Amino acid sequence: MMDKKFNDAWEKMVEKLDSWFDTLVVNLPNLIIALLVFIITLILSRYINKLASKILERTKLQASMQNLISKLVSVTVILFGLFLVLGILNLSKTLNAILAGAGVVGLAVGLALQGALANTYSGIVLSYIKHIKFGDWVETNGFEGEVVDLDLRSVTLKQPDNNLVYIPNKLVVENPIKNFSTTAQSRVILECGVDYSSDLNFVRELVIKRISEAFDEVEDKEDIIFLFKEFGDSSINFEVRFLIDSTSALEVAKAKTEALILIKETFDKNGITIPFPIRTLDLPETLKIETEKAANRD
Repeated sequence: MMDKKFNDAWEKMVEKLDSWFDTLVVNLPNLIIALLVFIITLILSRYINKLASKILERTKLQASMQNLISKLVSVTVILFGLFLVLGILNLSKTLNAILAGAGVVGLAVGLALQGALANTYSGIVLSYIKHIKFGDWVETNGFEGEVVDLDLRSVTLKQPDNNLVYIPNKLVVENPIKNFSTTAQSRVILECGVDYSSDLNFVRELVIKRISEAFDEVEDKEDIIFLFKEFGDSSINFEVRFLIDSTSALEVAKAKTEALILIKETFDKNGITIPFPIRTLDLPETLKIETEKAANRD
């Protein structure tokens, strides 16, 4: 009895293998053609990737975006080749199932990744903006630094302390961007104050003269803007502005430091005081009397 069951099972297995072999022989030409199509697709995708890269180099897109788009084009070609392979192998039902599944999965992924898709769209938008590119010094979303990378997820800024800040593209698109690199120069702004007894005309002449002598970028004294701003609590405050040949915030900070040192040295040599904050305490008369009584008792 067991031998008969074993023989029946063996015969069924042999019949199944025979049917598979017959199917393989019948579909062998299709398999060979499908394999050739897939190999040609891979070779073609590499060629199209290189061709797309050369074409994108002529555009104003960021280098990272050029590389990404060329890869997307290459992947699209490979996917198209896979669909051809499935069609050659007469797997139309499988192809329809894949397309239907891709639609459902795409909808679910789209709902789950709304933020990521928004960043992707914003990254594409930023790639076409002329006023932000690699090497620019920008300020956005409370961060300032050099643009070192721009992809479909975020903008990477390198701050003056060499730390990297990754800002989502969506925030960069939706918020103001201050680009310090749109011009060849940057403005240095320095604020200070002098004593009320100072000769204000003399102070202005000293500051303008010292700044014009120290910085080669300042060709004329008229290029320096000197403004007295207000009567402060303990000083008369002024502001001085001048341009330097740099768009780097670090260079602006260095120039501001140098100007501050020079102004302090000049004021010291000419007897001009930069006063400390002063506070006057107005004590009530009763407190004074009680203090005098306590002193007399002692």
